[in-house]
Amino acid sequence: MATAWAELLEDVAVTGRRLRRDELESMRKSGDEAAAEGRALAELIDEHLAATGTVWLGRRVDAASMTALRSAVAALAEGHGRAYRQRLRQEEAGRREFLADLLSSRSDLGRLAEHAERFGLNLACAHVVAVAEGDGYDLEDPLVRGVERQLIGRFGEQDVLLAVKHGRLVCIAPTGSSEQSAVHAFAALTQGRRVAVGRAHSGPGGVVRSYEEARTALEQATRLGLPGPLLRAADLLVLPVLLRDRDALEDLVRSVLEPLTTARGGAKPLLDTLAVYAESRYVAAEAARRLGLSVRALSYRLERVAQLTGLDPDNALQRYTLETAALGAKLLAWPGPPPAPA
Repeated sequence: MATAWAELLEDVAVTGRRLRRDELESMRKSGDEAAAEGRALAELIDEHLAATGTVWLGRRVDAASMTALRSAVAALAEGHGRAYRQRLRQEEAGRREFLADLLSSRSDLGRLAEHAERFGLNLACAHVVAVAEGDGYDLEDPLVRGVERQLIGRFGEQDVLLAVKHGRLVCIAPTGSSEQSAVHAFAALTQGRRVAVGRAHSGPGGVVRSYEEARTALEQATRLGLPGPLLRAADLLVLPVLLRDRDALEDLVRSVLEPLTTARGGAKPLLDTLAVYAESRYVAAEAARRLGLSVRALSYRLERVAQLTGLDPDNALQRYTLETAALGAKLLAWPGPPPAPA
């Protein structure tokens, strides 16, 4: 290519003519091919300028020759840039397809493991997945691009992958020394949205297992109104156990809590009292403060619960039954919204 370039510019220098359209397109094609070979643009231009210097050595270079040289270099760079952008688009499309497969339970695990190396992911190692609350995320959103740039800039492309699944922002990180930092950085960059983190799992299916745990934990925490901006699926393992036998859980909730529906104001105030009492580690003064009640009013509510259910919140075994039933009520959205007035 450099020889053809030199001959062309020698002809331009002798005749003073402009470069033809087909000649410029040929240079664009050369730039395109060089980019496909992985050659850097700076290296390519330096090579062609060196060939130009050899041709023009000792010769007076006029304005027409310089115009032709600038046009030739611009065409070369345009072709190289065009190919580079096309390659980036292809790589981005491939990356998105890979991440979509990685987070899908229906993917071919063998093919995933084969393609993972292209993206610097060793699926034999354990990974954790963090999922941010919210929906409507898109990888082209400025927020998402900003989060991705900052995470990759801090941890590198080998140690963090960002994806969008069902409109939720997802972060995949390998376990190890930077795992906690990556998760906390991801949570901090999502503008205060709640983040749930799955447990660490290894193997091609490990990422999707961690993702499903994080997604489920996020949904259950939202349903239960659990506090905290960062939740871990490992801390909520009792919830899947409770929901595994839904019929038994429904029977427990109805058997234990149905009498509360006869109380003035319905079951909700008494259920809220039980929940806050448990969150306060059964310290009456703290629970009353959180509920905005006097300790006497709190004691009245707890006595009412004991009267209606036959279970005492201050008895260790009966307290556990009440607490489990109250948690089940939240999971099942029991007793539902109050009936509309007639």
